Amino acid sequence: MKTIKVSVVTPDGPVYESDVEMVSTKAQSGELGILPGHIPMVAPLAIGVVRLKKSESKQPDLIAVSGGFLEVRPEQVTILAQSAEKAEDIDVERALRAKERAEQRMKEQKVEDIDFRRAELALQRAVNRLAVSQGKM
Repeated sequence: MKTIKVSVVTPDGPVYESDVEMVSTKAQSGELGILPGHIPMVAPLAIGVVRLKKSESKQPDLIAVSGGFLEVRPEQVTILAQSAEKAEDIDVERALRAKERAEQRMKEQKVEDIDFRRAELALQRAVNRLAVSQGKM
């Protein structure tokens, strides 16, 4: 089966690089599925998971991303993420603490407060990281 080269990069450096059969992720406009030969495009990413299907593996590789951009070219997909972690690299205890802190901040803040929105985003990132670490995506 045909493959497409995928690179996931953050400001701290590369996180993932491999040839895959399919890339599946959540853009701000909705779910995207990318196969080799896909038309060129650029899309902003939402907080979510990037699923990378390889032919030799039954389970896709999972990467938690916290926003960024996806660039598709016919033979390559580049994901420029604000932060990205492979499932096996996620510190579950740290993600649990971040989730608890965000939930606590949301309880203490008013809905129209800017800090409430920041806490809400922090909670989304923590829940996403926990789900990816457990392979629930």
